[in-house]
Amino acid sequence: MTANPPPLSREERLAAKLRENLRRRKAQARQLEQGELGQVEPGTAPDPAFPPIPGLSKGSPSS
Repeated sequence: MTANPPPLSREERLAAKLRENLRRRKAQARQLEQGELGQVEPGTAPDPAFPPIPGLSKGSPSS
């Protein structure tokens, strides 16, 4: 049998969550840029817990 790896530290868990969130946000931004929000690839669907950030798309004018 294999031994369980030691549990991740709090900082390692937070870093992993941040990387996951960044990947999700980048995928969401790519979809918005391409206008393909209706055509979502499996595993890249925007998470309803993280709504789009206003002003993130390049198409919106900045002041």
